[in-house]
Amino acid sequence: MTVTDKTARSQTEAISLEFDLPHPPEKVWRALTDPGLLVEWLLPVVDLKLEPGAAFTFKSQPQPGWDGIVNCRFLEIEPRRKLSYTWVVGDIDTVVTFTLTPTPSGTRLWLVQSGFKPEQKQNFGGARYGWKMMGGKLVDLLARSA
Repeated sequence: MTVTDKTARSQTEAISLEFDLPHPPEKVWRALTDPGLLVEWLLPVVDLKLEPGAAFTFKSQPQPGWDGIVNCRFLEIEPRRKLSYTWVVGDIDTVVTFTLTPTPSGTRLWLVQSGFKPEQKQNFGGARYGWKMMGGKLVDLLARSA
């Protein structure tokens, strides 16, 4: 299993991470869409309905400069292939997209968060760090779950 940060050095608009996972797409998809699993690697989720256009919220402990709330809305849902939703925190309005591709040994998962503005470099850096950390938790969850 490898996690590769594919974000170009000069890039400040989109974060791009690639995971080579030794698990079938069905298992990876479940980790991306099951509220009981999302809480283990991403954040607690409220009102998750896997329907295009459906709004949902991630809620975490508030921290300095963040109320702990991420407002989301599904943009694209292709079961076991692609999941895309808005990711809005304060004035940061981005899109998170997961793309799953079957491989001979499991699944290649691309995670892209796009839409950062030039003046949001600090937020971009924080999100990049956060996705790497949460991606590690996703890898651990998949390794220990059935």
